[in-house]
Amino acid sequence: MNHQKYIILDRDGVINIDSPSYIKSAEEWNAIPNSLEAIKKLTEHEYHIIIISNQSGLGRGIIPYSDFIQINLKMLSQISKAGGSILSILYCPSLPTDKCFNRKPAPGMFNEIARRLNISLEECYSIGDSPRDMDASLLSKCKPLGLRTGNGRLIENDSNYNIPMFNDLADAVEYVIKNDINN
Repeated sequence: MNHQKYIILDRDGVINIDSPSYIKSAEEWNAIPNSLEAIKKLTEHEYHIIIISNQSGLGRGIIPYSDFIQINLKMLSQISKAGGSILSILYCPSLPTDKCFNRKPAPGMFNEIARRLNISLEECYSIGDSPRDMDASLLSKCKPLGLRTGNGRLIENDSNYNIPMFNDLADAVEYVIKNDINN
C-alpha cells in the first residue's frame, strides 16, 4: 500500500469561482482568493493533490474539449506560478440523468484514483463545496471537508452532513495540516 499523503479537491467552487452557467473559457476561470496559496501550502507539506470534477458542460456540448483543456492549463499554470503542484485531474462529462458511476455523487472517480495509486481513501481528505462532493467522499470512505465557497451553504444547512465546514480552501488546508499526524 502506498503511504504518501494525498488530498482530493473539487475544482469549481473550491479552487476557482464557480458559475451557474459553467466555466466555459480560460478567461472565465478565476481563482478564489487564497486558493492558490493553499495549494502551495499542501505541496510544501508533501501532499499529492488530485482534482476530481463533474463537468457536464462537456457532455451538454456547452464547453468544447479544446476550451476545457485551456481552462485546466490556465489553472495549472497559475497553481505552478504560486508554487503548487497537481498530481492528476479526473473529470466526468456525464449529465446527471446519465446515472454514470463516475459522476459525483457516485464514488467512481474516487475509486479510480485509489486503484491507480494503490491508496486507501480512508487516509485521504476530500474537500468540496457541494452535497455531491460530500456524498462521493463519504461513499468512498474519504474524510470530507466542506467549504462555504461555491455551493457550501447547501452542505451547512443540511442536517444529514455532520462534517467540518470552512470559509475557504485556505482555512481547510490549515485544518488538514494541523491534524496530520505525519507533520
